Amino acid sequence: MTNGEPARPDPDELLRRCQSEEFRAGRGRLKVFLGYASGVGKSYRMLDEGRRRHERGEDVVVAAIQPERRTDVRELLGHLEVIPLVEVDGQRAIDRAAILRRRPRVCLVDGLAYDNPPAWITAKRWQDVEWLLQQGIDVVTSLNVQHIEERADEVARIRGRRSTSTVPVAFLRRADEIAIVDAPEEYCIERARREGIGNGDVAALEHQLSQLRELALLLAADVVDYQLTAYLKEHGGAQPYATLERILVCVTPRADGETMLRRGRRQADRFHGELHAVYVNQPDLSAADATRIETYLALARDLGASVHLLEAADPIATIVELARSQGITQIFIGHSRAPRRWAIWRSNPVEKLIRGAEGIDVRIFPN
Repeated sequence: MTNGEPARPDPDELLRRCQSEEFRAGRGRLKVFLGYASGVGKSYRMLDEGRRRHERGEDVVVAAIQPERRTDVRELLGHLEVIPLVEVDGQRAIDRAAILRRRPRVCLVDGLAYDNPPAWITAKRWQDVEWLLQQGIDVVTSLNVQHIEERADEVARIRGRRSTSTVPVAFLRRADEIAIVDAPEEYCIERARREGIGNGDVAALEHQLSQLRELALLLAADVVDYQLTAYLKEHGGAQPYATLERILVCVTPRADGETMLRRGRRQADRFHGELHAVYVNQPDLSAADATRIETYLALARDLGASVHLLEAADPIATIVELARSQGITQIFIGHSRAPRRWAIWRSNPVEKLIRGAEGIDVRIFPN
């Protein structure tokens, strides 16, 4: 780093500033123990956190706990005050009135994705947790990656079944802390077998659990990336340094758009990242070039890319501005192997892009 160049922001410091009392404006703090499968020990970790806080003098209560209790979980419950769930039409929900009367500092809430009784105030338990946070009560809770609404399709492909109770990722992104419960896979194989994952094939089961574990780790990284980006945008900070890959493919009539888009899709899939495609309108295209652009854009949509169609007098500056706003980590662009002789007297657009996109990797594909 040269003298006078601004120091790269420290992500940990930015997160601490995100979580400051001034930024939070009286809202309770949310900690989530995120697991990759049933049986990894989320409930135990949540209750143990509550026990340690209680021993430090914090006012902690258990507001919800799953009915299946192992011996170690029952032992932890013996150290904590439990506010019983309220029964409504044969189903149970968090007793919001009792908690409000009691006014604890911290509530422990197991089973964040549970559905509430039809006649209850809210449809989902996570909505009750949101209400507790708005009352200024801290919440420590537990959740499996299979219950994240936006990851339901991906988890269903891995597990062969879909969870009916879900939590939106937007709620998770408001968490002050996410702790991955990263237990060895063998600890939860027996529980997973009972739920029908892997159909008794141990090798297949281990592979599925490994995929779910990776998904949980990437989800936690996505939350951190989102929080940093949101904070920097709100406070006019510098370009965020993403924790996930976001690839932007620049579509032009002369570029090998199909190769760039397919490689971008593979790269994004490898890191569970995002694919974007951009086309800056060029006037007076030939019929053949216009058809080629439409073909590339249709392919981009088929590949699940976010497609950006722009109008600009300065295409390179506009692409760089888009890349900054979307937190792009890599830009794919085509470039002629042998530029026309007159082009040496003009500014090279690829060089201009590289200069303007400082901090973003630029990958050049020969046309």
